[in-house]
Amino acid sequence: MRAASCFTWERAEDVTRAVLRALGRQLTGDERVDLAACLPTEAALAFTSQIPDPQPLTDWGFVKDLATRTGTTPAVARWDTGAVLAVICRLAGTAALLDRILNQLPSGYALLFGRAELTQPPDSFGQDHAPRPRSSP
Repeated sequence: MRAASCFTWERAEDVTRAVLRALGRQLTGDERVDLAACLPTEAALAFTSQIPDPQPLTDWGFVKDLATRTGTTPAVARWDTGAVLAVICRLAGTAALLDRILNQLPSGYALLFGRAELTQPPDSFGQDHAPRPRSSP
C-alpha cells in the first residue's frame, strides 16, 4: 500500500489519472463526450481510455473500486475522489453539464463532486411535493 501522507506531483498525477479512469468507466453518451471536451488533452485521454460499465457503480462502490485499484484505503480514495472531481466541476464550465452527468449516475455522486444532493420527499399521495403559493388574508 502506498503512503498517502506524502504529497508528490507524481502521486497527484497518478491519483488524477485513476479517478478520471474510474469516472470514464461510469459515464456514457453525450455527457461523456461533452466532459471529455472540457478536459485538458492528457486528462481527456485518461478519461476516455476506459470502456463504460453497463451498470454504473454506486457512489460507495466507486470509492471502494478506486481504493482497490490504487492500493489505498477507502478513506484515502474518498479524499482523492473529492479533490479530483472538484476540479472537474470547474473544468466542466456549466452547471448544466454537471447536472446531466449527475442525472446519469446513481444518487450519492453529487457529494463526491462537492455538491449537496437535495431531494424532495413525495407527499402522502406519492407525488412530488411542490411549494404552494400562500394566499393573502
